[in-house]
Amino acid sequence: MSGKPVTDVGTGPAPFVLSRPHGVVRAEGIGRRFTAVSDAVSALRSGAADAVVGALPFDPTDPAALFAPGRLHREQALGGRAPVRHSLTHLVEIPDAATHRERVRRAVAAIHAGDVDKVVLARTVGAMLDSPIGIGVLLDALAHGNSEHNAFAVDTGHSWLLGASPELLLHKSGREVTCHPYAGSAPRSSDPEADREARDELAASGKDHREHAFVVEHLRERLAPISEELSVATRPQLLSTGEMWHLATPIRARLADPDVGALDLALRLSPTPAVCGTPTETAAQFIRDHEEPRGLYAGAVGWADAQGNGEWMVTIRCLELNADRQTFRTWAGGGIVADSDPDAELAETTAKLRTVLRALGVDAR
Repeated sequence: MSGKPVTDVGTGPAPFVLSRPHGVVRAEGIGRRFTAVSDAVSALRSGAADAVVGALPFDPTDPAALFAPGRLHREQALGGRAPVRHSLTHLVEIPDAATHRERVRRAVAAIHAGDVDKVVLARTVGAMLDSPIGIGVLLDALAHGNSEHNAFAVDTGHSWLLGASPELLLHKSGREVTCHPYAGSAPRSSDPEADREARDELAASGKDHREHAFVVEHLRERLAPISEELSVATRPQLLSTGEMWHLATPIRARLADPDVGALDLALRLSPTPAVCGTPTETAAQFIRDHEEPRGLYAGAVGWADAQGNGEWMVTIRCLELNADRQTFRTWAGGGIVADSDPDAELAETTAKLRTVLRALGVDAR
């Protein structure tokens, strides 16, 4: 059965929605906004806020888009609805294909020089739709585009952040924490045989397994000092979205300190090497030096309550929709390691962009 749609009538769309296979968390009303994450943490700890929802930036020095909602509702997962067709105008790719390939070559050179082990490089597509799109319509289309009905929407105060991230940064209930990192991927094909070949090649890819291992080790190192129990699967799973095959590893922890909340964990774990690289600070500086500012892309989106519970997704497969509800920008990235190929990395970003473009009703073959 389909979940309740997020409508664009009456009082307008809900200012925060996170749809997951186990249900939806939906905010009602906007109280105090927080651009400084430390203020949001303080509000939760002091009891000034019963909950905080929204998005954390990729760069912790950038503004967050968090707020205290009037209420949080829990509902069944969104069933989703097929996209409404649109076409694009004023399309701009930043950087262009040749520049992105050159950035990949520079990253590979830095890796061979021993400056960094892995770095994730992203590119941006900006465009305008031929007509405005409703927030609820787009959110439902994003949920429709994947079997788990993952989707999110955040009113940032000046724009909307929407997406269908498949990657769970963390889910926390009581002392129990679950993470499900994704890293290492291959584009899917509409041809069943080619799709199986892509899956099998990913399963056998040493390059993708090395890329994935960096992410798993990062989470292990961040969780181990604060956990009394920690379980990490020995081999990654093969999972798929509508556009991509992914390597993914389930991680479970039981925290030693019950006062460590979901927002605290999101700050501790993000950004992971899946969207940044490793070592974290070195990779982040490479990204600052070679990319345009990411803002909220590749940060985390989710909710946390005053009891410490919450859920945060890695902010990928997303777009920022301007107040006119026509102009937007979207991002896609890929992990660069020593044997990365610039053409293959460009193709990977193109495949990942299809999640958003298809939800917008744009032909993204």
